[in-house]
Amino acid sequence: MYELIQAAGNSYYLDCPAKIGLVRLSEQDVCLIDSGSDKDAGRKVRQLLDRQGWRLAAIYNTHSHADHIGGNAYLQAQTSCPIYAPGIDRCFTEYPILEPAFLYGGCPPQSLRHKFLLAKESPAQLLTEASLPAGMTPVPLPGHSFDMMGFRTADGVVYLADCLSSRETLEKYRIGFLYDVGAALDTLERVCAMEAACFVPAHAPATEDIAPLAQYNIDQIHAVAETILALCREPQTFEELLRRLFLDFDLTMTMEQYALVGSTIRSYLTWLSRDKRLEPAIEDARLLWRTILS
Repeated sequence: MYELIQAAGNSYYLDCPAKIGLVRLSEQDVCLIDSGSDKDAGRKVRQLLDRQGWRLAAIYNTHSHADHIGGNAYLQAQTSCPIYAPGIDRCFTEYPILEPAFLYGGCPPQSLRHKFLLAKESPAQLLTEASLPAGMTPVPLPGHSFDMMGFRTADGVVYLADCLSSRETLEKYRIGFLYDVGAALDTLERVCAMEAACFVPAHAPATEDIAPLAQYNIDQIHAVAETILALCREPQTFEELLRRLFLDFDLTMTMEQYALVGSTIRSYLTWLSRDKRLEPAIEDARLLWRTILS
């Protein structure tokens, strides 16, 4: 765990639950792409840097989910490095209580205020192309998060953040977290067409050919959508629809899964209604969702 692996040239990644990218900028300076899930992850990164004799010049966050920004605060306190985060995700990085509040849809209960959903706050500057080191270019990857950003290095390595999940994860959980389903599909279509020396997804093995996994993710999104449409042939409240999906996909309901999967299913409902395949209806003081039959 946390083994440093060379993807190509000066582009590396740390093999850990949410892969951390590392790019050598000079003999001494490196930058990170994300920082891991918590202080312990940050400490392991710092120990690696010390062993190598490297100085941390900056952290570039792909997005604001806790498993990607959890090491920010520790590393910034230890090294005084600047942190950059994209768009709306910058606000969540500085005020991480927004994450569980957004997922829950209100003031989050204590059961959602843990390190997997609530990172320690870290001051961040707005990520722009001008803030990146020479040879690194931004790769917009919206869908999983508001303004998620990937990066392509001069070595031809593309860090893909959370724009796709591994086959094993999707086979186990079926419903991967998405904020904007339509944007996620557009992102995956673009990823299918990309070429690179190496692709480094945060939660799937690094590979030279990402297209098969990207297509598998696309197919799974459409499969979830078809399941929702089938269930909503008989109008459903959101709560009943969520219950049916958990039962049909053999998922275990917890407060965390209620928040994560529930938020995602609301995003599916928005996408399907925008696509004129589903419509909301108010009946008997209930919001129902029903399939539009052609």
